[in-house]
Amino acid sequence: MLDGKLERVESKEEIISVLDLKQVLERDVKQLSGGELQRFAIGMSCVQKANMYMFDEPSSYLDVKQRLNAARMIRKLLDNDTYVIAVEHDLSVLDYLSDFICCLYGVPSVYGVVTVPSPVRDGINIFLDGFIPAENMRFRDESLTFKIAETADEIVHRTRKFEYPSMRKTLGNFHLEIEGGEFADSEILVFLGENGTGKTTFVKMLAGKLEADPGTPKPPELNVSLKPQTIAPKFQGTVRMLLIKQIKGAFMHPQFTADVVKPMQLDNIIDQDVQTLSGGELQRVALVMALGKPADIYLIDEPSAYLDSEQRIIAARVIKRFILHSKKTAMIIEHDIIMATYLADRVVVYEGQPSVSATAKRPESLCESSPPPTAGLARPSRGGEEGQCGMRKE
Repeated sequence: MLDGKLERVESKEEIISVLDLKQVLERDVKQLSGGELQRFAIGMSCVQKANMYMFDEPSSYLDVKQRLNAARMIRKLLDNDTYVIAVEHDLSVLDYLSDFICCLYGVPSVYGVVTVPSPVRDGINIFLDGFIPAENMRFRDESLTFKIAETADEIVHRTRKFEYPSMRKTLGNFHLEIEGGEFADSEILVFLGENGTGKTTFVKMLAGKLEADPGTPKPPELNVSLKPQTIAPKFQGTVRMLLIKQIKGAFMHPQFTADVVKPMQLDNIIDQDVQTLSGGELQRVALVMALGKPADIYLIDEPSAYLDSEQRIIAARVIKRFILHSKKTAMIIEHDIIMATYLADRVVVYEGQPSVSATAKRPESLCESSPPPTAGLARPSRGGEEGQCGMRKE
């Protein structure tokens, strides 16, 4: 299919290399995973000649390294006669990818307004502030600001500690080694690594859905609440009926409603049929259900998937505060680097070759992890210019 659309012959090898498509060139499109299909779709656009390229959420399903490589490839399409329009929810990718930003605001499913283009720094800050200075127009009641460490203002008393042993797991030709580690209550561990290095496998082992290889220790038996990577609802009924059935105690509790349900904006969809919900709406319902179940550990796989930038910031803040105040532990798989660094008290870094073998390191401080979770992901320059991050962190 790539050869059928090939118009930029001189760039074919570079596109295949940067987007890491060499291993999938001979495979049927129907057999590709979400991340592989996304990289293939980006490659299909990049091999064609055009005066305007349009990309809708190019970072979806990609890990951090793949997101930066995809953004780098898209920027290489630019010349004096070519421009690119992209829709993107990952603010760190948006920051690097863009020269100018248009913000969209309004009421979902009712109306939308597009602002005039602004430079990157101004555009991101307009979005976060919810205010357009040039038009003296406020489109959101409050600014989206958050601190790198939510715990900085509070003294966290961690009274319980848990340990998990060194484990091994083999799935077909893939081999995962897990170094033993520990975690405490009121703590969030974020798993960082490329797609195909076994992050979801580790989560399933902790949840008891997968067993370690024979001869290796088993993880401790704890009450676990799991928010899976893929959400396929089978429930017939409304969101309200689902929440009452699954988490009635939490859903009826005023504190949980104020801290979780309302910030996650379920009021607008509470009486909708579950089968008619969009991906982002399903994700918000799944997060509320996961946090509403009594558990020692909350295992949350890619909470930012399908959420827009505003919803990601709100979801991260809800998760952080819930874990801190409930004195529980969360283990989170996340590829949005801004959301990951905000959530993480410590990180578990995955090393190795995707789909072949990988090692999950012991939990380490975000700043002290060795190698750092962003090793090899040095910020690419844009024609000698550093990306202008508009994120304001207090």
